[in-house]
Amino acid sequence: MTHKLLLLPGDGIGPEIVAQAERVVRTLARTHGLKVETETALIGGAAYDAEGDPLPSSTLELAKASDAILFGAVGGPKWDTIERDLRPERGLLRIRSSLDLFANLRPATLVPELASASSLRPELVAGLNIMIVRELTGGIYFGQPRERAERRAYNTMVYRRDEVERIARRAFEIARLRDGRLCSVDKANVLEVSEFWRDIVTAMGKEYPDVELSHMYVDNAAMQLVRAPKQFDVIVTGNLFGDVLSDIAAMLTGSIGMLPSASLNEQSRGLYEPVHGSAPDIAGQDKANPLATILSLAMLLRYSLNEQVMADAVDDAVADVLAAGLRTADLQQDGGSSIGTVAMGDAVIDALERGAA
Repeated sequence: MTHKLLLLPGDGIGPEIVAQAERVVRTLARTHGLKVETETALIGGAAYDAEGDPLPSSTLELAKASDAILFGAVGGPKWDTIERDLRPERGLLRIRSSLDLFANLRPATLVPELASASSLRPELVAGLNIMIVRELTGGIYFGQPRERAERRAYNTMVYRRDEVERIARRAFEIARLRDGRLCSVDKANVLEVSEFWRDIVTAMGKEYPDVELSHMYVDNAAMQLVRAPKQFDVIVTGNLFGDVLSDIAAMLTGSIGMLPSASLNEQSRGLYEPVHGSAPDIAGQDKANPLATILSLAMLLRYSLNEQVMADAVDDAVADVLAAGLRTADLQQDGGSSIGTVAMGDAVIDALERGAA
């Protein structure tokens, strides 16, 4: 079976990091027999500059026809003053909504070699392995009505029962494949929408007796993530809370440049992207860390293409590179030498080829 893969490099460092992941795809085709057809399209500021729209209809049609999408990053100061609905980030929000990518998977793992890079003591984070499952297409970012006027502004946080049920079900199923523990995060002591969320998740827990379900208020969850993060296995939460908590979890690992993510629909077709932004300050300088994008490719292979062996091979190659002491500038903590974007891509490809030999 030949998979259809769409590449959306976007803005800033996006083209550089996606280029390295594309090289990994070509290597997998040569060493592991991956059958894939790739296409590249515009999104974000690059699309706005070319076509006046951060998500052109041609890009959206290619996305709908793809088995999976590998995305780089969007945005930058260049587009900060244009109309809000035409800003680069709106292209990403629209593609998530149009493809119904409701489940955002944000792993936060810490390999032993990088434990000293975390802002927490190594003993608190060594061996960290958390999966945050964030609802992505509902909640306050999409709630209607919304208004901004001279004297007031408001947004509404809205969740339907089916939206809560499907994200909870995905989280229960992921927890079942891991350590069997799921923590649902809300603000049910204050918000009716969170009380609604908690009631639904609690009821669904009866369908998963093999998963230990707990609940936590979001403010306490934020505190616990920096106090004792290894208490968590899988966290499920809404769009706004998930946005905040996943960035907190990201910094536990020492560098946001190491963290991948997946956004899936009900058919497990999805968009995969590094957690970090477009970093326009280092764009075009061969300084960006491509590992989060390469690890996003591993998630793509695992969750959308069902190529588990190849996904493991990519993860192992990244682990081998880090074990060998290779670091991009964002990972270098002791003042030692670092390597650039292309050299890190070379190292991962070399490790893949050795593993396949």
